[in-house]
Amino acid sequence: MNVLGIDIGGSGIKGAPVDTARGALSQERLRVPTPSPSAPKEVAGVVRQIVEHFSWTGPVGVTFPGVVVDGVTKTAANVDSAWIGLDARELFSGATGTDVTVVNDADAAGVAEARFGAGRGRAGLVAMFTFGTGIGSALIVDGLLVPNTEFGHIEIDGHEAEHRASDNAREKHDLSWEQWAGRVQKYLEHIQALLSPSLIVIGGGVSKKADKFLHYIDLPGTPVVPATLLNEAGIIGAALAAEAAGHARR
Repeated sequence: MNVLGIDIGGSGIKGAPVDTARGALSQERLRVPTPSPSAPKEVAGVVRQIVEHFSWTGPVGVTFPGVVVDGVTKTAANVDSAWIGLDARELFSGATGTDVTVVNDADAAGVAEARFGAGRGRAGLVAMFTFGTGIGSALIVDGLLVPNTEFGHIEIDGHEAEHRASDNAREKHDLSWEQWAGRVQKYLEHIQALLSPSLIVIGGGVSKKADKFLHYIDLPGTPVVPATLLNEAGIIGAALAAEAAGHARR
């Protein structure tokens, strides 16, 4: 089945049709810079632009960088605060004229990696963390998602984790890869102590640069690997969420 997946990030909004049986894009993705301010109306306009670019009339999955419950966006750490409490499913459906499913961005990426990527076939708890504008988290237990964990906002040494260890923080503070990896190491040690995952997957934009930092990270007893779907995981996961929602409504 082909489903359009759209991934809303702090810096870019990306979309493409996805072959959900293979877990792969079926056309080249379109990326549009995230509007500033990233208010609902402006973001919905970009979502509509992507839908129109692909002349899409079928189901659409859209990710959002915050807690999403029944299509309503409950938090908005790295986008405009007007999203808080908004029925995003209704907004996007109205803007595109299509049936839209909305899901947390890291959850989408985690489900995609667990089914088709680095976590495929792995039993137990697979924890995925996306390092970009913020830090997104997804927990997959024996193939089942624990939604909306948002562990990027955990406090470590009095600081919110994503303010020190996101890729945005690396750039903002002009950190070397080794310096940044030290911050990520401390964050992942905290996660390991809390959750004892069987595997940690590093996703987001930094996943394609794993050779620059991953060798600095060592968590005895827990393998840490880069995402294999790279920056396409959110798009693929959004499409999978829309497909699953369609089956649930039948």
